[in-house]
Amino acid sequence: MHLAVDMKTLNFQIVLLATDVAEAARRAAAAGAPDHGVVIADSPNGFPCRHCLRWAQPGERVILFPYAAIPAGRPYSESGPIFVHAEPCERYRATRVYPSAFRNGRVFRAYNANYDMIDAEVVNGSEPEAVVEKLLQNPETAFVHARSVTHGCYTFGVERI
Repeated sequence: MHLAVDMKTLNFQIVLLATDVAEAARRAAAAGAPDHGVVIADSPNGFPCRHCLRWAQPGERVILFPYAAIPAGRPYSESGPIFVHAEPCERYRATRVYPSAFRNGRVFRAYNANYDMIDAEVVNGSEPEAVVEKLLQNPETAFVHARSVTHGCYTFGVERI
């Protein structure tokens, strides 16, 4: 099924990892925190920064650290590994435009206000904007998370505007 969406009428925005979280990860890695590793990217599509939404290029350093996108104490809370560039990067600003680097290989999970997952849909080669719009049509959907379909890692959030 293909759903057409007019980019000018999208009723959602991309929600990125907060700059203070990225900076805290860099500080923790510099201080030698055992759960914050410095990794050298060795492929062009394996190390996505959750702050700028760019893939780290081979040779770039990234910080690998645990991140809980759903607060602890909830049935769907989980802590999973994510990357941010080791060097400060500019936060993704085009929050009303779907990030082109993540059009494939994502699963979108819809959650209600109690952080319960109420729906999910895999996007691979289709229109992610249309899938997000469809999930947000459900009045129970409070927010949506984009995650890697292969590793399950959190990529970014989506909220209505």
